[in-house]
Amino acid sequence: MADKLDLRPTKRLGQNFVIDGGTVRRIVRAAGVTPPDVVLEVGPGLGSLTLALLPEAGHVVAVEIDPVLAGQLPVTVAERAPALAGRLTVVRADAMRVRPEELGREPAALVANLPYNVAVPVVLHLLEVLPSLRGGLVMVQSEVADRMAAGPGSKVYGIPSVKAAWYADVRRAGPVGRTVFWPVPNVDSGLVALTRREPPPTSATREEVFQVVDAAFAQRRKTLRAALASWAGTPAAAEGALRAAGVDPSRRGEQLTIEDFARIAEHRPR
Repeated sequence: MADKLDLRPTKRLGQNFVIDGGTVRRIVRAAGVTPPDVVLEVGPGLGSLTLALLPEAGHVVAVEIDPVLAGQLPVTVAERAPALAGRLTVVRADAMRVRPEELGREPAALVANLPYNVAVPVVLHLLEVLPSLRGGLVMVQSEVADRMAAGPGSKVYGIPSVKAAWYADVRRAGPVGRTVFWPVPNVDSGLVALTRREPPPTSATREEVFQVVDAAFAQRRKTLRAALASWAGTPAAAEGALRAAGVDPSRRGEQLTIEDFARIAEHRPR
């Protein structure tokens, strides 16, 4: 099919296509897709995961930025699973900017092999704009999976970990080897499971909480008193906000939970 389309996967779009049937079936099983579900798939590529999802889901909405692949996917499904072609909607769009009204349906689950270079912003954007998403399973670069699922105190705990925790409980759901992809990447992959939960109760907005997170990790070797000085106005003001939130100013960002960051945001000096 790639030869027919004269397809040359590009690094710019992060294109590494899953070509192993066992892997896509494993992803669908692990995602727990059921017949009533509308599934959102990002970057369907050549359609291997799409073809595995269609028999299990009520409908699949596939968002594809590549115009050639977006045009080919309905043809592939019509040829290989004609009885299921009515369950597929293809939306040609950038998943980092797609809006709910473009999808035509409210997806309940995100199941996708995400491009390595945009995986975190895509997941955060979709969780933000699609409150109907109750969870999902995504395949990402292994170290990205580690960062997304990390907890406070971990060496890889950082901005992706904290921001994902605002929306969902996140866990590693297994490794994926390199040889199931074409072209073969020079890194390993991993599965990440997400289960939607309510954000921490707070009077601060999501934007205000994320501003604290960004500031805390911009200088992650510094204490919070120093790292949040610009955010608060002065080191002394940062210390006052931290103490009011019940957080030791000598701690560092990688030691805090999303609930801690929310409390700090509530006490930003006005």
